[in-house]
Amino acid sequence: MFHGTKPGWIEVISGVMFSGKSEELIRRVRRAVIAKNRVQVFKSHLDARYAGIYSVSSHDGTIAEAEPINESREIMTHLRPDTQVVAVDEVQFLDDGIVQVANVLADRGVRVILAGIDSDFRAEPFGAMPMLMAAAEIVDKLHAICVMCGGPATRNQRLVNGKPAPYDSPQIMVGGHEAYEARCRHCHDVPRKDELQRKLFEASARS
Repeated sequence: MFHGTKPGWIEVISGVMFSGKSEELIRRVRRAVIAKNRVQVFKSHLDARYAGIYSVSSHDGTIAEAEPINESREIMTHLRPDTQVVAVDEVQFLDDGIVQVANVLADRGVRVILAGIDSDFRAEPFGAMPMLMAAAEIVDKLHAICVMCGGPATRNQRLVNGKPAPYDSPQIMVGGHEAYEARCRHCHDVPRKDELQRKLFEASARS
């Protein structure tokens, strides 16, 4: 674990769905509690899967209590004066203000633990995750197992009626095993991706 001259820093747990991000966040939170640190856990209100909106839950059923938030600034309004560790799950759903919030907390001496999906179903950067990973002292990228070939899964395969979702589908769609699979680069399939990217390139070239 990172230990600098000051106690505050940022840790990012990134990766695809089913890679154990929430489980790892919960593990670090529990270890902080054992160490008698004062901890607060937050999560995006968009994620109400499994244990519900007032808990962080991993796919294997591990649970930790959490405060749901709509915007990143709510972390500061809900923060207790004596809090030493702040953990946030599903951070990709929060606004870009989470980057400033995380940096302010770390500068104040708070240990900040953030878990989130770093790329969307198109395999493109998701929300503020790239900026958070750049700002963090510690970044851990977790992998799942590709359901197709058994290799390291680094992509989120979205399914609609059992078929790959097309590129122009909405970026955010909360779901679990019924809507997503973990896949590797070679087994990941996004219909119409090349076609739509070509049209966007042609349109920008004409402008």
